[in-house]
Amino acid sequence: MRSIAVMNQKGGVGKTTTAVNLAWALAARGKKTLLIDMDPQAHASLHLGWEPDEDICSIYDVLVNDRALSEAMRAVEESPNLWIVPAHLDLAAAEVELAGVVGREFILRDKIIELKEFLHKKGDEEGFPRDFDYLLVDCPPSLGVLTINSLTTVEEIFIPLQPHYLALHGLGKLLETVSLVSRRLNQSLRVSGVLFCLYDTAVRLSAEVSGDVTEFFRHAQQGKVPWNEARVFQTRIRKNVRLAEAPSYGKSIFLYDEKSNGAQDYAALAEEVLKMENGGNL
Repeated sequence: MRSIAVMNQKGGVGKTTTAVNLAWALAARGKKTLLIDMDPQAHASLHLGWEPDEDICSIYDVLVNDRALSEAMRAVEESPNLWIVPAHLDLAAAEVELAGVVGREFILRDKIIELKEFLHKKGDEEGFPRDFDYLLVDCPPSLGVLTINSLTTVEEIFIPLQPHYLALHGLGKLLETVSLVSRRLNQSLRVSGVLFCLYDTAVRLSAEVSGDVTEFFRHAQQGKVPWNEARVFQTRIRKNVRLAEAPSYGKSIFLYDEKSNGAQDYAALAEEVLKMENGGNL
């Protein structure tokens, strides 16, 4: 199972849009995919039609009330290979409630281990797959205990970026956090992909910033850092109003408008991700 956190401490960069639509696109290609919404804003849950104030078992109950992930998993009806663990508005209080818990950084990791054992034994009879091909985690736009839980659980990080210079400044701080978690909590953690969202092909700045970022990661290949194998995806997620509209209808871009630029771009991204799995060059 490939485990990927979609992460950026800056909001509004296409993080949740990427987590949801990439998960959908991978599921559409036959990959059993689990999406965990770790963001207290619950935007990924809303995006797939789950109201965050509903009285259902959520990732909050898994982290704080010791419920099993299998209790919180929900099948996405329109996509037979996609499941979601929704968030709840109470998740905002988890940072405080977990403050005194020993080993709080590893709760999600341990729950994933339990889930794998459960699926192997009872997945078929409970209506779940025996294993997932992909685990995607939509991280909150902050660096608290929820994000640390995500980073101790996964092996890969995808970083969505907007193509402007302030994004470069935030990237440095984010990589510092990744380096710290990699050294102290999860030695398998690495940045494997960087994705440009809200990309405007008509603006020269977009090309300049993407070129700078590509050059930065090219130089990093010679260092011993958790991003020395990171690839800047060839796919650019273009500015597209349909991507902004889709969440309000509780639909992925593929259900909302499968012919839009947004759907085409995320389909292309999914193909790149699958090539990484198969060892292909991007």
